[in-house]
Amino acid sequence: MQTKCHLSALVHRQAEKYGNRQVLIYRDFGSLNWKSMSWNSFSQRVRQVSNAMLNLGIGVQENVGVFAQNCVHYLYTEFGAFGIRAVTVPFYATSSEQQIQYVVSDAQIRVLFVGEQEQYDKAQRVLPLCPSLEKLVIFDRSVRIKQHDASAIYFDDFMKLGENYPRQSELENLYKQANNDDLANILYTSGTTGDSKGVMLSHGQYAAAMEENAKVVPVGEKDRIMMFLPVTHIFERAWDFYSLSQGATIIVNTYPKEVQQSMKETHPTCMSAVPRFWEKVYSGVKEKIESAGTVKRSLFKKALAVGRKHNIEYLSRGKRPPIMLSAQYKMFDKTLFSLVRKQLGLENANFFPTAGSYVSTDVEEFVHSIGIGMMVGYGLTESLATVSNDRKGMPYTIGSVGRPIGGLEIKIGENDEILLKGPTITNGYYKRDELNREAFTEDGFFKTGDAGYFKDGELFLKERIKELYKTSNGKYIAPQMIESKLLVDKFVDQIAVIADQRKYVSALIVPDFALLEEYARENDIPFSKRADLCNNPKIIKMLKERIDTLQQQLAGYEQIKCFTLIPHNFTIEAGELTNTLKIKRRVLAKNYAAEIEKMYEE
Repeated sequence: MQTKCHLSALVHRQAEKYGNRQVLIYRDFGSLNWKSMSWNSFSQRVRQVSNAMLNLGIGVQENVGVFAQNCVHYLYTEFGAFGIRAVTVPFYATSSEQQIQYVVSDAQIRVLFVGEQEQYDKAQRVLPLCPSLEKLVIFDRSVRIKQHDASAIYFDDFMKLGENYPRQSELENLYKQANNDDLANILYTSGTTGDSKGVMLSHGQYAAAMEENAKVVPVGEKDRIMMFLPVTHIFERAWDFYSLSQGATIIVNTYPKEVQQSMKETHPTCMSAVPRFWEKVYSGVKEKIESAGTVKRSLFKKALAVGRKHNIEYLSRGKRPPIMLSAQYKMFDKTLFSLVRKQLGLENANFFPTAGSYVSTDVEEFVHSIGIGMMVGYGLTESLATVSNDRKGMPYTIGSVGRPIGGLEIKIGENDEILLKGPTITNGYYKRDELNREAFTEDGFFKTGDAGYFKDGELFLKERIKELYKTSNGKYIAPQMIESKLLVDKFVDQIAVIADQRKYVSALIVPDFALLEEYARENDIPFSKRADLCNNPKIIKMLKERIDTLQQQLAGYEQIKCFTLIPHNFTIEAGELTNTLKIKRRVLAKNYAAEIEKMYEE
């Protein structure tokens, strides 16, 4: 059962309830060995952080920065700051120096907690450029502090400031003063179209979100939650805090690229994920099916057909499957689907919230067909994550983003824009009065920028209004929808659709070079570098055939007529991706202007 209390006291209330029961599973920096921590120990560390923060002079509602990847220190720092009524400002571990300087200055951050060497080095370089910044607290003890850097202190030494809880009586008073109007976080959004803006999230928003999610998201004490997405991301952050309120165990995965290995080693029951994770799973399984012998390939395709019919045509519509179909599904589930889940480390799968971008219907159908409960949802940083989501055990429609959570008013405005009002919606952006006036309607609804519609109580997304392209022929194109269809192909790693004010749709595609090189070797296609593969007519012909197959269901004006293969990835460093790996279309249009123009030459 959920523990309902202010986030400043949540860990301590749960420690009183659960004592020495396990709450955190984690690895130290650079270690391969998993450790565990009890609620009591978690509470003690959080209390010590709060005391140490008071000894550093951090005040009520002061902004404290956290620039790190996922780690237990991150959680200590978050809840320790909540305890003294401070505000945390999280940075993505991949943030650039320019982004750090901007946010530190905008939020007037005085104390910045950093993770490993990369984060320390960046923070140390911007230190002279940020007048407010005074102290760096380093999580990883192996970080090499630069000579004469008087600003830096290791987390271990910082914790000594809170030994024996020297400011506990003051802390107890702060617990009593904590209220729902206090700011909990300022989350700076990725900024696909401009400068980052700080979304203000209050403790009241968290309280309302937790209460409403408890009615529709059945996390329990027996669940093991894999922390996969950066906790900087509101989806992961809200999910983790909610899971802790339900008494679940959190598995802290520090390095995203290791998540599949971590899953095999720790066997989570739940994990929040973005569609790209499941697209990779889908393409990986498809590749194994394609490379299998005729008999095995035929068997697996039949199994998927049975799984689809059982789980989607019947269960997703609230209908009971026929006895014969149920028997077939149980047989395939026991002999094939269970093996797939085991290879993923999901033997005990409960459900998996998925949001963040468009979910391909092919991918969603596949995940449900093999018996994994994907819970598709929709939300924004400004809505403190969940606006709507599928319900476990209730009918759902492939392609929808579920049913709205309680407490929200949702209406469809001009251009089919989804408009939101309610206790989980932000009051606005930090120090951005003009932007705040533009972000809300006159009657107080937040403008999401997403177009959508309701059908039978479920919300469906159409497109991102600001990213809706119009071709020179007057046809509207939703690039994310087209991209999602192609990203399921095993050879496609990244893609950016080009169409705005163009006579037809084209695309920049970054292939999966490991698979493409393997294909080239198998088919005697010579190459010495990636550019050779990208320019080879046989490679281009092969990819065109695969793309044409995937886009058969698109209208003619939506289909990609030509594409260019790019011999290197789109990167955060080049400004082409946000920290959440969303495409910055304006930057790509500038960086690849020559390649794009060539696709439209007569």
